[in-house]
Formats: sequence, C-alpha cells, structure tokens
Amino acid sequence: MQDTILVMNAGSSSLKFHVYETDGMNTLEFSFGGQVSGIGGRQPSFKVKDRHQKVLVEQALLPEQAQNLQLSQRVVGDWLGTVITKEPLAVGHRIVHGGPDYDHSVMVDDEVLKKLDALVSLAPLHQRNNLEPVHVIFENWPHIRQVACFDTAFHRSKPEVADRFALPQFYYKEGIRRYGFHGLSYDYIAGKMRQDYPDVVAGRVVVAHLGSGASACAMVDGRSQESTMGFTALDGLPMSTRCGQMDAGVVLWMLEQGMTHDEIQHLLYKESGLKGLSGISSDIRDLQDNPDPRARLALSYFTYHIAKGITGLLTAIQGLDALVFTAGIGENSALVRRDVCQHLAWLGVSIDPVLNESNQACISTPESKIGVYIIPTNEERVIAQQTLALIRDPYCVT
Repeated sequence: MQDTILVMNAGSSSLKFHVYETDGMNTLEFSFGGQVSGIGGRQPSFKVKDRHQKVLVEQALLPEQAQNLQLSQRVVGDWLGTVITKEPLAVGHRIVHGGPDYDHSVMVDDEVLKKLDALVSLAPLHQRNNLEPVHVIFENWPHIRQVACFDTAFHRSKPEVADRFALPQFYYKEGIRRYGFHGLSYDYIAGKMRQDYPDVVAGRVVVAHLGSGASACAMVDGRSQESTMGFTALDGLPMSTRCGQMDAGVVLWMLEQGMTHDEIQHLLYKESGLKGLSGISSDIRDLQDNPDPRARLALSYFTYHIAKGITGLLTAIQGLDALVFTAGIGENSALVRRDVCQHLAWLGVSIDPVLNESNQACISTPESKIGVYIIPTNEERVIAQQTLALIRDPYCVT
C-alpha cells in the first residue's frame, strides 16, 4: 500500500478525517474521508466517501459509541484499521489557536503539547477538542509523527496596528492580541486563487468564510492584512450560535447581575447568534424558508453584519477588487450571498441572479465594479500539505 498522510479535524460535535496518498515528497492525492457527526447527541452517525464521492460507509451509531471525542476516535480508528494496513507517515491536526508563539505549523512534542494545552481558555469551544486526538495518539502511538497546523498562523502577516487592542503594553506581552482565525481556510483560498485567478489575488480581496463559525479576511497578494475575528473565535461576524462583535460592557453588566463565568461563556458561545436571535434554529437552512418574523430578523441581522464587517476591512486594503464566498453557508446559500451583495451595491457590487442560484464560480455581472466568486474551501488539504512539508524537511516554515 502507498504511504499516507492522515488529517484529523476535531470539533465540538464532529470528528472529521481525510486520508491522502503520497510518495513522501511532493504528491498528495485524496483517497477518502469521512466524519463522526452528532458526538454527544442522541443520533450520532458515521459516514465515509472516497475520491469519487462514492459512499463507503454510512451508519447510525449508538449514543454510547460516540458519547465523546475519545470514543468517536475509536470508531474511526477501528474502521481505518480495516482499510489501512500501514501506519501513516504522519498525522496532521487542525489546531484553532497557536497563541503568540506559533506562526507556522510545527511537529508535536511534550513541550509543544503543554503550550497548546495552556491556550484552551482562548478558544474554549475548539482548542480542547482539537487537542484530544493529539493526546490519544501521543499516548498510545508515541512513535507516529504528529503535526499541529494553526488557524491563527495565516494572520501573522497583519501589520502591528491591526494586531493590537487599545490596552496597556503589559497585556500585549501577555498574548492579548487580535489573532484572527479560519486561517487554514484562507490559506487554501489564497492558493486556489493563485492557481485559478492569479491577476485577481494580486489585488485587494476580501474572503468571507461563512459557516457555523463565520469571519472575513482582507488580503493583498494573498496575504492577510486584517480579519474580523480577534482575540478569540467569538469576535466579529454573528455566527450560528456565537454572538460575534459585542460591547464588552454587556459582559460587565452580566457579571453585575450575578451571572457566572461558565454561564456567560455558554450564552455567548452556544446560545447566541442565529440560534439566539431566532429562537428557532442555528441552521441557516431552517431559517431561509421560515416565514416566522424571528427567522427573518436573524437572517437580516446576519447578512447586514456580514456586509458591515466586510466594509470595515476595506480601510486596511484601501478598496476592494474581489469578494469571495466560502465555507458551508458561503458556498451553498444563494439567499445569504444575494442579501450581503445587496448591502454592498453602493460599492458597485452586482451579481447575476441565475449564476448565484446555480452556485457558479463567478457570480458577478459584467458591469460589476467588483468580481464576486464562490470558491469551496478545503482546510484538510492545507493541513496535509503542511504536514508533508514538515516531515520532508523538519526545518521548513510552512
């Protein structure tokens, strides 16, 4: 069997994995990938597809089989053991927060793992889950090389003025800064644009990563100049269950009312955003065709604040040449794209309704002053690329 790179992307309620075949030097070919969904819920499931989108496995799991990430890893590991007879060359992991120390992917050792564990409080919804598979592999198969690939690393090219808060120097030295997230996705989009739209990516581009988590990134020549997310993945645009940008005084008020840290954290991360505004669902698909005024409000708030966030980035890049939609909502919701672009019409943004409804690669009209594109993201491929680069040359900076 050919050598492989295994990619793990552990979230709050899902465990995704991709397997890539490689010659160990330059080639990476997607072989198959899947996920355990609904971890900790009543109806977890396990599904795997190959490179041709053929379903290899699709099965419902018992709740006790996917009660937590560790048990879900066992489901994945047991299945992988039936199809992979040779240990992977390495395992690459998506790690949301790299803190101030990591501006590129790194091999995982004891010291690295301790530093990453210390960052859990900066991304409580993600970091611990991201690190769970790392710990399991580290403890059970310590000889397998593991690579940590960071969502924050892509944004380290931002200028200092975009990296700071207006706080005393002490806090910056302690790591309180505007990191930005979804960097693996933005890295993929920048690379894809260099391949497909080299003249466009050289200019001023805003990429809107709209999924369960949402953010936007302003780039010049494919390098991050500013992001809507800051110190944590709670900031910026409204999201499925996260509030996005909010006056810090609201949190002070909550504390004055006697709410605890855990209660506030749960509210802001899991009960806000589309879910909180609508009182119906956190899923955009449940809201788009729902006539309930609360659903209408949630959608209007979502698209208005996405547009507001995009325009707020333009000072950093002094204008806009292209707008890119990506991630689950960005790639699939014609309604969200339409409404965001309507808010941006004053900039000269104009999209073709037919192209938009059919999810074409370029949806702007010939008259539009700004090109508007849909580019599917692939964080797992970036992780595989960075992992392969590191095992090929441990001293390279990816």
